[in-house]
Amino acid sequence: MDYSFFVNSFLLGIGLAMDAFSVSIVNGMREPGMRKKKLFLMAGAFAFFQCLMPLVGWVLVRTVVEVFKGFSKFVPWIGFVLLLFIGGKMIIEGIREERRTEEAGNEAGNEAGEESDSIVRLTKSSLLVQSIATSIDALSVGFAISSYNRYMALVAGLIIGFTTFVICVFGGVAGKRIGDRLSGGASIFGGCILVIIGIKMLL
Repeated sequence: MDYSFFVNSFLLGIGLAMDAFSVSIVNGMREPGMRKKKLFLMAGAFAFFQCLMPLVGWVLVRTVVEVFKGFSKFVPWIGFVLLLFIGGKMIIEGIREERRTEEAGNEAGNEAGEESDSIVRLTKSSLLVQSIATSIDALSVGFAISSYNRYMALVAGLIIGFTTFVICVFGGVAGKRIGDRLSGGASIFGGCILVIIGIKMLL
């Protein structure tokens, strides 16, 4: 392995991490009070799947190339459907949250705030779906690294995963700061971002 291999793997990691970075910002916006442990868990989940998917793609290309070529055309659609579902759900929750806040009025403002916090918290199931949706297009990277041996493919995957982790931690922190200002509108804005990411996958 030469110097260019590490540079290429790092740049590939940055490119693949952009969707996960955007979703990390959304999660931070929706849950400004997210603790460091949960922030690292979120980044770790994104990093794990971003590391795993290229390796799975590499295995498929090296074993069942024709089958994978046929399956790869459905990859963007799978990501689109998952992100459309998550984004749509967030938009609906955000609209309901805005209505509850308006109905509650200034007198019950604090009580409504506590209620909304319980709604917008990032759950493990949501994180799993997000991780798969933002990393599934990385399966196609198996074609790009198909010439690598096992060791090189593994190192490339680890570099991609590490790069994703760092970027997503940064995204989560940035989202938390933005979320403090947007309040209930964060869910609507974040949901729109996820839908746009899904559409981008198709295009």
